[in-house]
Amino acid sequence: MAPRSNFQLARIFGIRIGVGVSWFVVLFLFIFIVTPVFHTELGGSRTTAYLVAVASVLSFFASLVLHELGHALVARRSGLQVAGIDLWALGGFTRIGEVQSPATELRVAAAGPLVTLGVIVVCVVAGGLASNSRHFFDAALGNEGVRATPAFVWLSWVATINVLVLAFNLVPAFPLDGGRIAHAVVWWRTGDRNRATRATGRAGQGFALLLGALGLWRLTAGDQSLGLTSLLLAYFLYQAATAAVAQGVLAARIQSITVADIMDREPVTIPAAATLLDAHEQFFVRYRWPWFAVVDPARHFLGVVRASRVDDEISAGRPALAVAEVLDEDVHVRIGEAEPLESLLGSDGLGRLGAMVAVDQDGVLRGVVTLAKVRRALRVAT
Repeated sequence: MAPRSNFQLARIFGIRIGVGVSWFVVLFLFIFIVTPVFHTELGGSRTTAYLVAVASVLSFFASLVLHELGHALVARRSGLQVAGIDLWALGGFTRIGEVQSPATELRVAAAGPLVTLGVIVVCVVAGGLASNSRHFFDAALGNEGVRATPAFVWLSWVATINVLVLAFNLVPAFPLDGGRIAHAVVWWRTGDRNRATRATGRAGQGFALLLGALGLWRLTAGDQSLGLTSLLLAYFLYQAATAAVAQGVLAARIQSITVADIMDREPVTIPAAATLLDAHEQFFVRYRWPWFAVVDPARHFLGVVRASRVDDEISAGRPALAVAEVLDEDVHVRIGEAEPLESLLGSDGLGRLGAMVAVDQDGVLRGVVTLAKVRRALRVAT
């Protein structure tokens, strides 16, 4: 569901926040839709309504970032690698490493909804302090007869839309957070992770079909906005849920295959002490690969170096700089050689660089497993 290529919006606590083009489209669409509603409630100039709409929509997307940061920070505290957060048209997605226990998955999955609940409470309390009106949520719904201040409308709208997001997101169906919480519970009760994946995936398919039926019903009733939104959500949810079911079935077939079974045990690596000029002439020019693993004299894996970074440094007049000084720290490509093949399927390094570096318990590089080898193993399994 998350876009593979996007723009970096910010970096918070060292975590990259990326947004796709669809995010900007929805941002402006939201502002366009809610501005007339706010103008009806606030009266006065349309400029005021527009500014409140901009503040409200940006605040909503900020609350989505906080939601995903909840997942990311708990994942990091649990020892998982966090590759970043992606915002897209209909929500967000936190890219984290492979979860190894149902307890960890439960903590990570529940963190986001708890943050959203906190945002709602803060908005409601602040709205109560800003006004003594009893129509807090009515202000967001644009009910007739409701008049409020810009701050009250802003807080009401942010709280209301987060309530809707929270209720929707807690449905126990994959890929929603409720589905991930249910996945952790089923995994814990049965001890079978793949069974939990298949169960929550099928629940996600069923929920998507119900949502699609709702969309068709609202379209026939003349409610095009809700109808189209429901159909779009149903499409993406069904796609993700179907992928989860397929992953659960496939994982059961490949659970005995490890990274060590399919990796290249004699990969080409660059010594950390090599200069950039040597790396360029002896490795990048010779092999024409976009990146290499870098190791110390004892073959401990230190990181990866990209051809683009080497070329930039040489062009800047620093050809004698050691390769160890220009390692890429934003890509997670390390994986244990004893890890199951399943753990590779959603890895950040495999998707972005086309390979993962396999290490032993001491961090010594033992091999490299490429996307081509993973695909070959999957074809055999299927």
